[in-house]
Parts: sequence; structure tokens; C-alpha cells
Amino acid sequence: MKIGYDVYESPIGPIYVIADEMGVRKVAMTEDEWIEYVAELGDIQQDHGLCRIAVRQLEEYFKGERREFDVPLSIEGTEFRKRVWKELQGIPYGEVRSYADIAQGIGKPKGSRAVGQANRANPLPILIPCHRVIGKNGDLVGYAGTRTDIKSVLLRLEGAL
Repeated sequence: MKIGYDVYESPIGPIYVIADEMGVRKVAMTEDEWIEYVAELGDIQQDHGLCRIAVRQLEEYFKGERREFDVPLSIEGTEFRKRVWKELQGIPYGEVRSYADIAQGIGKPKGSRAVGQANRANPLPILIPCHRVIGKNGDLVGYAGTRTDIKSVLLRLEGAL
């Protein structure tokens, strides 16, 4: 399987995009996450095809010119996580939902914690907008681990804060 990458120098720092023949499979928000992911893959080459399209769409997003992504995705995860991530993709630009809202949306009303874990495991942040999920009381909780500063920037960009 051919795997490629590209890097977008975003306003929040470098964003690393990794894709296979099916679609984008990983968006790494930190260099450490990028290095760890690439170490598992072995040798990959810079890609000027699908990764370049994803980078262009991210650039348009940060310029306020794009509200939805249409680059193909190559999503790996459990069926539960895939259901959560699909639900996240239904959150409109500029809006937020709580973890409880997502749990309710996938038919698991008591699954807020599991939704939180699926959110944390999202391999495609921004493209699958996990930043649009907030605490029930409106708090900006957890993003890419503890990066609520990034979550705040993204929500402000979208006008949700």
C-alpha cells in the first residue's frame, strides 16, 4: 500500500497529513504525534496528490473559505468509533454539541464517556470535527489530549465562541 504525506503550515502550527490510496488516514497536530505515527509506517514519501488536496482544503478552512471537507477519508477504527466519527461529521460548521448529544445521536444515551474516548482517538481532527464537541456545561474539554487552546482557536475561527 502506497502511503504519502504533506505538511500544512497552519496558524496553529504544522499539520501533518498522511494518506493512502483510499484517502486521508491521519492528521497529526503535533510533530511528536507525526514522528510516532511515521515510525510505525516506515518509509513514506511526500505526496503531491491526495495529500496536496487535503492541505489545500485545510488552507481554505483556515482562511474562512471552506466550511466542509470533501477529500476522501481512509478511516480505521472500531465500529463504535466509526459511528461516533460519522456523527461528528454531521455537526455543522460554527455549531457545537456536547458529548451527551453525540451519545444520544448514536443511540447510546449513557455513552458520553465512551464518546469522549472515541473523540480523543479521532485520527482525523479538523476533517472530522471533534473540536465541535464540548462539555455539557459549555466547557472546552479535551482536544488532541490536552490541547484545548487549539480547540478554542478552531471554534473562534468558525464563530462558535
